[in-house]
Amino acid sequence: MRRAAFLGGLCLLIALLSAAGAAAHRHHHHHGHYGNGLRKRALHGNRKALRLLAAPATECPGTDDPDAGVPSQEAAMECMLNFARQQAGLSKLDDSRKLDTSANNKASDILRCDQFSHEACGRDFLYWFRRAGFTNARCWWAGENLAWGSGNLGSVRSIVKAWLHSPPHRANILSTQFDQFGVALRVGDLSGHGDAHVWVNHFGSHC
Repeated sequence: MRRAAFLGGLCLLIALLSAAGAAAHRHHHHHGHYGNGLRKRALHGNRKALRLLAAPATECPGTDDPDAGVPSQEAAMECMLNFARQQAGLSKLDDSRKLDTSANNKASDILRCDQFSHEACGRDFLYWFRRAGFTNARCWWAGENLAWGSGNLGSVRSIVKAWLHSPPHRANILSTQFDQFGVALRVGDLSGHGDAHVWVNHFGSHC
């Protein structure tokens, strides 16, 4: 059965008390300034700008094949996300092993507990960031995008387009505060759909 993708997005700034003042200033700056004109239009939902953010199949192969191997789909997802950033005049995100690990564990929780939630299995949003060691730094930012779909609606292109058309998810993808990301795909049974493609995108940076 084809099913529309379901989305969930969350972006938080977390800092220890010793860094709270500086971090709060950066948080305000992030929301108060935009990059180039395309990014500004995209963040306001301009349709033409959003179309330009989606990579063509020739740029990121395999984005339309939900039956491809998980590693190739994850690579295609990373390609599409970084293409969108580059189109908006932003730097590419670096692949983080720690964020790959946290994202993969979050996707596993969603399937294992059959809960499409930022707090799947009763764990708070930052649980797997902490377990992966990402929050050991004195000051850090963390964000999370979630989505799932079945059939063709679980493909990389379908998920990325849905994220780009959702303001909070798009804001995570185009954030100037993040410089690292992790991507995970898990396929399994969710809400009675045996071919649910569960996507988790973890963003982060150390300030």
